[in-house]
Amino acid sequence: MNSMAKVGESSSSRWSLSGMTALVTGGTRGIGRAVVEELAGLGASVYTCSRKEEELNQRLQEWASKGLKVSGSVCDLSSADQRLLLSHKVSSTFDGKLNILINNVGTNIKKSTAEYTMEEYSLIMATNLESSYHLSQLAYPLLKASGAGCIVFVSSVAGLVHIYTGSIYGATKGAMNQLTKNLACEWAKDNIRVNSVAPWYIRTSLVQHVMFLRRRSLWIG
Repeated sequence: MNSMAKVGESSSSRWSLSGMTALVTGGTRGIGRAVVEELAGLGASVYTCSRKEEELNQRLQEWASKGLKVSGSVCDLSSADQRLLLSHKVSSTFDGKLNILINNVGTNIKKSTAEYTMEEYSLIMATNLESSYHLSQLAYPLLKASGAGCIVFVSSVAGLVHIYTGSIYGATKGAMNQLTKNLACEWAKDNIRVNSVAPWYIRTSLVQHVMFLRRRSLWIG
């Protein structure tokens, strides 16, 4: 998805999401930002969230200046209470209905498994896996009420093979892939489609340092 695409460019050449509603978690940077801009550019009304208030407000102003229908609030998705509050805000904003949920938020701590503390393990699990499961659960009645719901989990190649991003991170993405398969079958009767995408390294703030170190090692070698 090209976050630099002109507003309306995608909708005129491909399809329209006019009248649709979407929640994109972690939508102020990286993959999430590109998804927000793509969906809003196609005509959807989008709600997003970020842990950083200043960054969120900056993005909302940028999107408003482009004519994109995007609203949002501050939320730390590693917190169950904040996830619940987010779901209430989304329900209120979209009158109890939601068409699209993009479970995008994620984080990582790059270190060997033997060096992980229990606190670090819990943080990765809560942010990557628990948040996407819980938000899907909270969004279920909203998606069902829309009559045409869709969930997309942003997984990773690390959930399929070993790519030196860490065993705990890989475990959260592997579990996410299996959750996708089960929910796709369980919620099909409610007209809710569930899929996951598994990106390779994408040039975002989460992996910038990894890409820099890899380029540096190649240069030195």
